[in-house]
Amino acid sequence: MTPFERYRATLAGKTVDPIVRCPILMRFAAEHCGYTYEEFLRDHRILVEVNLRCAEEFGYDQLSMISDPVRETEGFGGHTVFLPNSVPICHGPLENEEELEPETLTLPDPYTSPRMKDRIDGVRLMKEQAGDHYSILGWVEGPTAEACDVRGMADFFMDLLEEPDACSELLDLTRDNAINFAKAQLEAGADTIGIGEAVASQMSADTYRELCLPRMKELVSAIQAAGGYVKLHICGNITHLLPDLATLGVQILDLDHMVDPTTARKVMGPTTVLCTHVNPAGIIQSGSPDEIKDALIQDVQTLGSPCLINAGCEIPAGTPSENLMAFCAPLSYPERQAS
Repeated sequence: MTPFERYRATLAGKTVDPIVRCPILMRFAAEHCGYTYEEFLRDHRILVEVNLRCAEEFGYDQLSMISDPVRETEGFGGHTVFLPNSVPICHGPLENEEELEPETLTLPDPYTSPRMKDRIDGVRLMKEQAGDHYSILGWVEGPTAEACDVRGMADFFMDLLEEPDACSELLDLTRDNAINFAKAQLEAGADTIGIGEAVASQMSADTYRELCLPRMKELVSAIQAAGGYVKLHICGNITHLLPDLATLGVQILDLDHMVDPTTARKVMGPTTVLCTHVNPAGIIQSGSPDEIKDALIQDVQTLGSPCLINAGCEIPAGTPSENLMAFCAPLSYPERQAS
């Protein structure tokens, strides 16, 4: 089976051997291939080259267009400052405004906004070069994450208390943008859309359920109706959100290293594909290959099938190549290892 065939079989509930490996690589991959992180961010041709080279070298199974969280913010009118080897700084168009006024924003066109279009072009080029050999992961910011990028996190959290109606209006706008951007990437050749919604882990379950969950359901439904799989990525401890996340119907849920995998499996049910959650800095970057292998085996034993091999978040820059090689080494489910 090709990597893409094993990936689709996993999402269909089948047990495959070896387990599909889908690490999140950004700055590490750029520097490993001789580029700066800025070059990786600003030119989709470099991003595609880096993904293909690393997938071949380390033996993982999914190509990814994830790069940074501010492409859509720039589409809304934000100003981006690029740094050679750090996450770009983007000043959102509603930052530091006295009042939240979403009506002043214009919904971006993903085909004309330069950095949104660059991601679409990257998906298309990946598809041209990889065909159906690999899964291709597109990426959008979730409605809440994008609202924070556009407004500024501190201001948005104050707005939740002082201007809930304006927050709802902004979340409707960022939801619509994510839907449009996701559909454009699916049309270009992506089979899966990752949704980055890191800020949700900092919200109470009640606030998330009232304001964010309905928009997330609409986004997930729109992606799936367009023929895509959905992978949800929320950095941090999402234990308090798991009961609500279980209602979304996403095919894949990433788990950060502070989330108990036993709890996640119990709440999310037996069919959701859960990702292993090895600590990226504490074990993958700083541990030994044997420690990485032991942590993965423990995760797989706990999660059972279906699962994907992933870290709690991005593989950090500076991770030894032999550690990533150990992380991506073929691994079977315990019952298959025993046989």
